[in-house]
Amino acid sequence: MGSEAFLPVALIIGYLFGSIPFGLILTRLAGTQDLRSIGSGNIGATNVLRTGRKGLAAGTLLGDALKGTAAVIVAGYLGGPNAAMIASLGAFLGHLFPVWLKFRGGKGVAVYIGILIGLFWPGAIFFCLVWLATAFAFRYSSLAALVASVLTPIMLWAFGHTALAALFALLTLLLIYMHRENIKRLQGGTESKIGAKK
Repeated sequence: MGSEAFLPVALIIGYLFGSIPFGLILTRLAGTQDLRSIGSGNIGATNVLRTGRKGLAAGTLLGDALKGTAAVIVAGYLGGPNAAMIASLGAFLGHLFPVWLKFRGGKGVAVYIGILIGLFWPGAIFFCLVWLATAFAFRYSSLAALVASVLTPIMLWAFGHTALAALFALLTLLLIYMHRENIKRLQGGTESKIGAKK
């Protein structure tokens, strides 16, 4: 199969990796209540943390990140750099809209980082540093993710990685869309701060 012909396969590979709901799997294995009935109903690490199980939240964060990395590595090995990029888009879409969960998935922050690790690991370090600085300054996890995701494509473009910059600009738009309720709460002053007591 030629490299161009492999691209649709890479998209499917990425989607299948990305659609693995680690948060739901880990919380079910641990015997907690259905994650979708807790807090925001989201399957990501932030909502897993609302179960009070920090270890499960950390495992979800790691699993969601590494499935993005794995999709990039596998598709890249089989089909080259273009396949890796297409698979990364598939992984992101799979995480946001998993067919197994009626297309209701996570918000994409962890898998965004995992994709960065697979495609350009210094970008992942940049993202995490911006996230940490913003979170430390304002104590909003959602705001930190939004700021880091907006600045990441700009950083990639500034360093000459134009194809990656375009890809991550698209992923950032999707991430912003998934955070639309957080944005409304930030604007209204009702978004929960990191470490705030309920």
